[in-house]
Amino acid sequence: MNARHQLLALLSIFTIVTYTSCTSADTEKKGGFTDTLTEQQIHLSGNALRGLVIADGLRVQMMASEPAIKNPTDIDVDDRGRIYVTEAYNYRPESNGNPTNPAGDRIMILEDKDGDGIAETSKIYYQGPEINAPLGVCVLGNRVIVSQSPYVWAFYDDNGDDKADRKEIIFQGISGIQHDHGMHTFSAGPDGKLYFNFGNEGKTLRDKNNKPVLDQDGDSISPKKYKMGMVFRCEPDGSHVECLGNNFRNNYEVATDSYANMWQSDNDDDGNRGVRINYVMDYGNYGYTDEMTGASWSSPRTNMEDSIPLRHWHLNDPGVVPNLLQTGSGSPTGMVFYEGSLLPEKFRNQMIHCEPGHNVVRSYPVKKDGAGYTAAIENILSGEHDQWFRPADVCVAPDGSLIVADWYDPGVGGHGAGDQQKGRIYRIAPDTGNYKMPKFDYTTVKGAITALENPNKAVQYNAWHALHNMAQQAVPDLEEVWKSNSNSRMRARAFWVLVKMPGGEKYIADAINQHDADLRIVGLRAARQLHANVIGAVQQLINDKDPQVLRECAIALHFNKSPEAAGLWATLASKYDGRDRWYLEALGIGADKQWDRFFDAFVQKVKDPLQNNATRDIVWRARTDKTLPLLKKLATDQAADWKSRQRYFRAFDFNTSKEKSKVLLSMLSDNKSNDPDLNILLLHHLDAKEVKNSAVANAALSDVLVKEYGTPAYVQLVTQYQVKSEAPKLLQLAVDKSIAPIGSEALQLYMQLGNSPKLKDLLKSKGDTAKSIKLVEPLGTAGNGPAVAILQDLVLSPAYPTAVRMAAAADFGKSWSGNEWVMNLLKSNSVPENMKVPLIEGLKKGMRPDMYERAQAYLPGAEKKTSETKNITANEILSVKAVAANGKRVFRQNCMVCHSVKGEGKDFGPKLTEIGDKLPKEALFEAVTSPSKSVGFGYETSEITMKDGSSFEGIISSKTENDLDVKFPGGTIQKFKRADIKSTKTIEKSMMPDLHEAMKKQELADLIEYLSTLKKG
Repeated sequence: MNARHQLLALLSIFTIVTYTSCTSADTEKKGGFTDTLTEQQIHLSGNALRGLVIADGLRVQMMASEPAIKNPTDIDVDDRGRIYVTEAYNYRPESNGNPTNPAGDRIMILEDKDGDGIAETSKIYYQGPEINAPLGVCVLGNRVIVSQSPYVWAFYDDNGDDKADRKEIIFQGISGIQHDHGMHTFSAGPDGKLYFNFGNEGKTLRDKNNKPVLDQDGDSISPKKYKMGMVFRCEPDGSHVECLGNNFRNNYEVATDSYANMWQSDNDDDGNRGVRINYVMDYGNYGYTDEMTGASWSSPRTNMEDSIPLRHWHLNDPGVVPNLLQTGSGSPTGMVFYEGSLLPEKFRNQMIHCEPGHNVVRSYPVKKDGAGYTAAIENILSGEHDQWFRPADVCVAPDGSLIVADWYDPGVGGHGAGDQQKGRIYRIAPDTGNYKMPKFDYTTVKGAITALENPNKAVQYNAWHALHNMAQQAVPDLEEVWKSNSNSRMRARAFWVLVKMPGGEKYIADAINQHDADLRIVGLRAARQLHANVIGAVQQLINDKDPQVLRECAIALHFNKSPEAAGLWATLASKYDGRDRWYLEALGIGADKQWDRFFDAFVQKVKDPLQNNATRDIVWRARTDKTLPLLKKLATDQAADWKSRQRYFRAFDFNTSKEKSKVLLSMLSDNKSNDPDLNILLLHHLDAKEVKNSAVANAALSDVLVKEYGTPAYVQLVTQYQVKSEAPKLLQLAVDKSIAPIGSEALQLYMQLGNSPKLKDLLKSKGDTAKSIKLVEPLGTAGNGPAVAILQDLVLSPAYPTAVRMAAAADFGKSWSGNEWVMNLLKSNSVPENMKVPLIEGLKKGMRPDMYERAQAYLPGAEKKTSETKNITANEILSVKAVAANGKRVFRQNCMVCHSVKGEGKDFGPKLTEIGDKLPKEALFEAVTSPSKSVGFGYETSEITMKDGSSFEGIISSKTENDLDVKFPGGTIQKFKRADIKSTKTIEKSMMPDLHEAMKKQELADLIEYLSTLKKG
């Protein structure tokens, strides 16, 4: 026995010993194991199991750890129980500054040869300089698929020595290089195909010859057709790619079951508690961005959802598939669908998922609910006493046990990596120390069928293709399984092999006549895949009693051009109950691009499409000019409450025809009472060109601007329609409301409309100094490039009245950008002596207390101060006895200008309500003192350069074809026309300043302590 085996054997014994203590109530009473171990000892692999809590009826065993593996990102388990591991030592060095290995990252094989649950051997399957932080590995016989944007490679071990002999490109041209939101892992489906996905940085697919990959409709897979993250299916060789869903944010791994149902998780923008689990309905839109414009979920829209977790996915919009489950905050990663029998009953035939943000591996028990599902949460393995536990992926071994890869790091997400040396592999089973694999015989029919029934994906893949290659020789035994097996899932697996045999279409008719609804669904799905008689299958199932079968019938009509399709859809639509959103969206998918004829057939069937809630929902969901008069009736129905009517106004946004504008203009004309609320909403939904050419619309706009002067609606409409004639009123509004946010918005809009030169002339005038001083206040609040440039001119140029200059100096540092400009002026020694004191004192009103402290050094006779915390280490801070209540005060003084907790604070940086659940103190210290090392996706700093020569920094919060929304510190959002922008560039730094340098050691320790208390519940 080698030394490593001896060490792991001791760990295995320790695992069994600690199993009871980890699950006992005494653990909680004692406060976990941290009372007896130092911080350094906690993170030793020998103590790893003491930090974990395992579900009743299960045990956890460490199979491998550092130094054998480091930073595992993904795993797969082959038919011998060996674990393939992708490592990411070379992870985002540009952001986090970590060292890299020039030899490249490794793909490892871990093996337990004696079945004791310890992987005593580790081999490098492949290492090369081109391998840098791969996110996926999938073992398919002697072929290993590795996912790493911009490539998907197939590696081959031709001589069986566990070393890759060659590799070839399957896909390329994928964006998201060194990015968590790029290409993710592949997995084998029950239908002989491969399933995979990428996050919203993936964007495109190109084939091995660098040609665009075409989807099932012959269109290029690119942002021209699809939005954000996508889900795909293809043949094992990468051909016949289908895009099965889009508009996810960072969907990490798609898991399939025996019926070819697809399940996956999706991450939210950090801090918004919108992490979700999805059942993927074919061809669905999943709502991360606006379907029509691409605008962010946070951009204002009609009928906006009441809560941010729902708003995050546009769930009130027609055309968005509902979420299966929203789990709050997190950083979701790998998933598998467990169809084994080794685990306790409640985990069987369910998703098993890794949530490293909450240090947990868990299941989501699913129940059918109409055409969709509901789900709950059941923890399997959690790092309750060790927040470094970061489960990255989970797989099912051939013996039915779970194998879990642990990234093991103080942080997760934001491309940070606090530790490069650690990584663990765990095994979960009812008992430990017995990791012995079945022997599989793929050369005989019976052996291959036995293998097909195994829960491990690699075994199933080998078996499927072995049986398929046996062709007619395998049919009798497969038919026996199909007809007689008591397990519906095993029957489905046999069916998928049979139906893909030459002449296998005959099994479809048998499938759609089965008593089991899941098998009827499988039959219909096979008909679609094989382009068989889909219409005939739908005709047979049109009166099915199971709503999930009817859901699949609706989806089966997607892009089906047959004459019967419209009538069948109308029949399916007439079965909608007015409550089942899953079914409604399936109907929408089925009618896509054929709404005119499908809706005609529906009206012919139901006669009155406004007769009840169900038919009105069909009108709301439809995409045809034929529904425009109906939407008008619903939107203007005075008998309905105003809030419920807004959903119908929102439905207009999904129609792009000229007829829509005519209907909206007629609604303005019909508003005889001149209801301002109605006119405002209509004007928001109209196109500026249409309003310009309509006397009725112009009159309505003029009337609304008079009635709404001084309100946000006024500013919004002037912005939308660029009403330059309102410039004098905007200027007066800025004066009258100089200390209110709307005053600043009005002055910014005044300048955007081309009036900056007039403003400078006005400020130079000595006729009304009081008015000029009032205008300085909103300039200071604005903080954008043009405003700050005028303030600088005021401070430096004697051409302006002294009183105005003094006011400008006092207000210059109120904004984030103003802080930066003031410090740059002081550093360059450009500030006139009489301006220094008001300029520096003005920083007291700014967003960054540290700037005022730093600026003191530029006062005459000032002594240079040294920072207590500039180069302080985590160990020094964490050794200080800290008080969370005091840290809360530090947070309020320094951090709330950009972050919020439980709704209190500003919406600029990530929300921190549950940050203590995600990050331990070490990682919190790193986030505060080195923010640029791990900038969350969506919070990157952008430098925007305008065509007028001005430039500024901010966070791009939304991007459409015509507009760019930029968020500035303090939470203000400004909309810019893309036609006015010269360039945008992402900067590899956080906008968060080095606030800690202005803090005392005790204040920083208290802040970290407070942040660590921010947890769910």
